[in-house]
Order: sequence, then structure tokens, then C-alpha cells
Amino acid sequence: MAKFWNFVFFQVGWFACILGAAYQHELWAVIGTLAYIAIYLWRSQTPKLELTLLLKVLSFGILTDSLLMYLGILDFKGTWPSPYLSPAWMWALWLLVASTLNSSLSWLNGKPVLGMVLGAISGPLSYEAGIRMGAANWGSGSHILALGLISVVWAVAMPLFFYWVGPITRPALAKNT
Repeated sequence: MAKFWNFVFFQVGWFACILGAAYQHELWAVIGTLAYIAIYLWRSQTPKLELTLLLKVLSFGILTDSLLMYLGILDFKGTWPSPYLSPAWMWALWLLVASTLNSSLSWLNGKPVLGMVLGAISGPLSYEAGIRMGAANWGSGSHILALGLISVVWAVAMPLFFYWVGPITRPALAKNT
């Protein structure tokens, strides 16, 4: 049941962040996401390891989205906390993704090729949906090239994220044997 609620909260958080950005009310979505992440960590069996995973995924997300922004591929709505970095509502989305790795997406752990394929498909679709809902705009370059680059980012991201999950699942497996 926890995986079901993780999936539900991810979806609610995704829509809240996207619609919040589209209508310039992203602060409430970010606060709500941070509240959910705090509860998620509080309920975790390995909160320190889980926090490390969240921070790694968040760092990856800030770096890649900021790079996509600098390359002119994406133009995000909202610039808080800095016009030089991707916006905080995108950071919240990366934290939400990280919260699914040991829960609703745990079935992908140990399947890097499937993770790569699903990441390459679902990542660009998520960005496209967010853009169509008004949270961002495509840059001045080729739309197809932008989708391709985001596809590559997510094809790398998913196996990398599950590689980072390893230290969290190994202690849990050891306890069960």
C-alpha cells in the first residue's frame, strides 16, 4: 500500500509543481513537496542513506536542468531562488522522483536497460507535458534536438539513480537474511 501512496503523492506533487509554476504560485507546491519529503524521510527505515540519495538526485537535477537552461534548450517559468539556476519547483520535482526510487519505482532496481529505456521515454514526455501546461517553454533551437537531449539525460539518469540506491537496499536485504 505504501508504494501506491508514494505513486499518488508523486503525481499530486508533479501536478502541483507544474501548475504552480504555470500560474506563478510555485511556493506552495515547493512547501508541500518539502513537507511530503520530510514525512517520507521520517518513515524511512534508513533515513540518512535515503537523504543522501535525495541529495544526489537533487544535485544531478539542478546541474542538468541548469545546463539545459544555459544551453537555451529550456526556459523555465520562475527564477527563484536564482536566475542562474533552475527554479526551486524543478528541484521539488527531482526530490519527488528520488522518493519513488525505493518505493513505487523499486521494481526497476536491478534492471538498468529497462530503466534506461523508460527514462529515455518518460523523461522527455514529462518535460513536454510540463511545457504544454505552461510551466516552461522550449528554447529557440530545434524541438526535436531538445527532446533528444532530454532523452539522453534521462537514459543516463535512471540507471545512475538505481546505482545510487544500492547502499540503501543492501543493508535492508542483510537484515532480511
